[in-house]
Amino acid sequence: QVHLAEYGGGSVQSGDSLSIACTASVDTISSYVMAWFRQAPVKEREFVAAISTPGLTTRYADSVNHRFSIRRDNAKNTVYLTMNNLKHEDAAVHYCAAGSSWDRYIFWGQGTQVTVSS
Repeated sequence: QVHLAEYGGGSVQSGDSLSIACTASVDTISSYVMAWFRQAPVKEREFVAAISTPGLTTRYADSVNHRFSIRRDNAKNTVYLTMNNLKHEDAAVHYCAAGSSWDRYIFWGQGTQVTVSS
């Protein structure tokens, strides 16, 4: 069982940067693929980024590639998402997830709100 808690969300201006983080408790994240998803109002949840267990491989949605960066610190049981050049369409509740593979996520956090104003 992994309990995930996101933090660091907030309100920024278009073009700004923001970093959010997700810390796990109860169990370690070291054996899980970790990912970020997001969901905007009246939209479906969408994949943002993922990182392999040792952190050597990353994947990004086309919409955030080259702007967002995911990394993990297994010793701190934490995964981070750095978001640069934020756009209005990046505004959403961002969720952290732990998975047994790139395509199967088992544990989810409660989410942290990211708001981007023009």
